Amino acid sequence: MLDIKTIREREGEVRDALATRGIGADIDAILEADKNRRGLLSEVEALKSRRNKVSKEIGALVKKGEDASSSRADMRALGDQIKELDEQIRQVELSLAELLMLVPNIPHSSVPPGLDAGSNVVVREVGEKREFQFKPSDHVEIGERLGILDFARATRMTGAGFPLYLGLGARLERALIGFMLDLHTREHGYTEMSPPFLCNEKSMTGTGQLPKLADDMYRTQDGFYLIPTAEVPVTNYFREEIIEQPLPVCFTAYTPCFRREAGAAGKETRGLLRVHQFDKVEMVKFVEPESSYDELERLLQNAEAVLQKLGLSYRVLLLCAGDMSFAAAKCYDIEVWAPGRNAWLEVSSCSNFEAFQARRASIRYRPSGGKPDFVHTLNGSGVALARLVVAILENYQQADGSVELPPAIVPYMDNISKLTPPPAEGVSSSPSGT
Repeated sequence: MLDIKTIREREGEVRDALATRGIGADIDAILEADKNRRGLLSEVEALKSRRNKVSKEIGALVKKGEDASSSRADMRALGDQIKELDEQIRQVELSLAELLMLVPNIPHSSVPPGLDAGSNVVVREVGEKREFQFKPSDHVEIGERLGILDFARATRMTGAGFPLYLGLGARLERALIGFMLDLHTREHGYTEMSPPFLCNEKSMTGTGQLPKLADDMYRTQDGFYLIPTAEVPVTNYFREEIIEQPLPVCFTAYTPCFRREAGAAGKETRGLLRVHQFDKVEMVKFVEPESSYDELERLLQNAEAVLQKLGLSYRVLLLCAGDMSFAAAKCYDIEVWAPGRNAWLEVSSCSNFEAFQARRASIRYRPSGGKPDFVHTLNGSGVALARLVVAILENYQQADGSVELPPAIVPYMDNISKLTPPPAEGVSSSPSGT
């Protein structure tokens, strides 16, 4: 959430910044509500000052033994006026807060202009794309040939857009999660957290998913939300607190993630490319404002290290203003190369939200010798599955239908280094009626 003082004092700059994002916000209504609130506050403070004066007058009259009934009547009238104004202030503040919740973050000055992905900037490309002496298959063909993915039965169990891993496919998913958690805790210094997989409305609002992305969320009948990312519970760890420990504070967490993908119409949905449930290892940082952009670069390096150790070709994009998430001030995407799809697949977004989330969730720290102030929050996928599985299957496939595994995860696979198709007689039949 933006500071109302920023909008009031830098109105033109805020309007220009929002225009670069292509997102409308009712700045006029916000400024009018703020003006009304400040006018009411000034009026009520004047009445309270008058009430204090009358109170002293009553005390003096009583002390002299004189009649104070008229002053007491004035006191009651002032109290009624103050009560009425306090309620008006409460209503105006609620309205102002609702309006502010709909205003996205202001892009950092280093963010390129542009309204869509076509204006994103490739920062670097790392590693060479694998070349094959045969036509590479996509992950759906590979996974079904190996017997490690079963999309038909997943659809029958739940519906389209939900994955089902079998045997060594499930082991591979678990191995990658363990590998990434160990990397971030042992080498990058994060503290592991295992948070709830459901959060309340306040938590979802604090990180900026609500109210903007309500249609993409799964909501239970009793008001909880299935988390779309571990960013939500982990960031809310310090909600409504003052962080008393030294910064930065860095957490990593594995969770399943749930998204309706309501805005994904017309996008590729085959196999694991766009699913409603997926696993992800997340990194979250709470940092001092002066160091937040240096910490963003370190966060990005931590996410890149996953792909480097797995030997995968990837590229880093700096997102333009119009392609960033609602809450981000600056964001890098990491895309891994998938030769079976002949496409780049996003596996990580690393964002600096500055004080945007902290202000919504009331997360502060105590600067040395100063008053409590809002921290800057950062988060990045480190990284997301299932597209990482897609990249491994497609990049490490062999001409005989097998898949060599990256050496970095072999220890997590009980030293299994290759996935091979099962014998023909051991292949189970496909479910009928799907």
